[in-house]
Amino acid sequence: MTEPVTDPLTPVLTKRWTEPGSWSIETYRRLDGYTALPKALRASPEQLVALVKDSGLRGRGGAGFPAGVKWSFMPKDEDKPHYLVVNADEGEPGTCKDIPLMMADPHSLIEGCVIAAYAMRSHRCFIYVRGEALHCYRRLHNAVREAHAAGFLGENVLGSGFDIEITVHAGAGAYICGEETALLDSLEGRRGQPRLKPPFPAAAGLYAQPTTVNNVETIASVPFIVNAGSAWFKRMGREKSPGPKIFSLSGHVEKPGQYEAPMGTTLRQLLDLAGGMKDGIPLKFWTPGGSSTPMFTAEHLDVPLDFEGAVEAGSILGTTALQIFNETVSVPWAVMKWTQFYEHESCGKCTPCREGTFWLAKVLERMVDGHGTEEDIDTMLDVCDNIFGRSFCALGDGAVSPIQSGIKYFRDEFLALCEQNKAERELAGARV
Repeated sequence: MTEPVTDPLTPVLTKRWTEPGSWSIETYRRLDGYTALPKALRASPEQLVALVKDSGLRGRGGAGFPAGVKWSFMPKDEDKPHYLVVNADEGEPGTCKDIPLMMADPHSLIEGCVIAAYAMRSHRCFIYVRGEALHCYRRLHNAVREAHAAGFLGENVLGSGFDIEITVHAGAGAYICGEETALLDSLEGRRGQPRLKPPFPAAAGLYAQPTTVNNVETIASVPFIVNAGSAWFKRMGREKSPGPKIFSLSGHVEKPGQYEAPMGTTLRQLLDLAGGMKDGIPLKFWTPGGSSTPMFTAEHLDVPLDFEGAVEAGSILGTTALQIFNETVSVPWAVMKWTQFYEHESCGKCTPCREGTFWLAKVLERMVDGHGTEEDIDTMLDVCDNIFGRSFCALGDGAVSPIQSGIKYFRDEFLALCEQNKAERELAGARV
């Protein structure tokens, strides 16, 4: 097996992506695949949980909760079934890291699932894939079949006495199912709506049994940690947010795509990798982690993109989906499009989100259409205040982020629309 390298631009999670047939088990095994699993099975579950804790690996789905701590919540006894659920319902606008990973290197996820399941004494794993990602769904199914045939799944894995089965499940295309408890309801065959917590999934999750829900990128990181150690993992990134990360760059960049870099990398560095701004038109605003994260401006080019750095600058890291917008884009128009998405995807369970997103979308549509008033700005901020922290789940908080941050940094653009409307009304009145 090759020695681990720690150069900040040395691919880790993406190292197999450019190989011919990267999704096949043959390519995966040729490039150190399934070498971490035998090591893991020789250790105890407690040792694996301690290893992941020590590595500092934090959830890559947006919340950033320490993965090892989350694993430790699973009961030590096996009186009840334990379930591992992988959240692959990637639906955040701009987010495109998990689906490419599963398409290019599905076996890294499969191996990570087996190791994580063993660490949590789980014998059943479910990978919940976004329903529209049909090719990804098929590729994962094929990877599961290959792993079964090679003895990495099923009964008595590698003669260890450990049994594990993986089910790949296609969702119905609801953004709300990215919320872990709504995902569990959907997986059980019910309408995807968030559950009241507590109880938390670790106590009563899938089928009311102890359950851990992890993101794809989180689980795919585990084999590398088992192979190379926690100290190696911590040499990348920053002290409180270690390890490599896949950043999705979309929008007005020369080379949009997925870029792997250490946690704490800045947009300035990522733009260098992506060839800079498209056609040389200057940056105007951008999202650090998808549309549900408060936007940044050109003044935030050097903000460290990790969990602490993003929060200190006034946003959150989210899914590291960087949507890049140049100076040709209207902020009110972009905010309107995002708000229309959240209105459409609200599950309707709670009043603040159901009613609030509807009226926010209506006000923004009227404003962008040239019929807004200055009072609409204050009205929107008031509605946002009634949604934020008061909705049943985080969808409501995410829905107001573009509006609040858009008005914070670009209030003059919203006012300009209102002034234009006022001038047109006065002109029309003078003609009458």
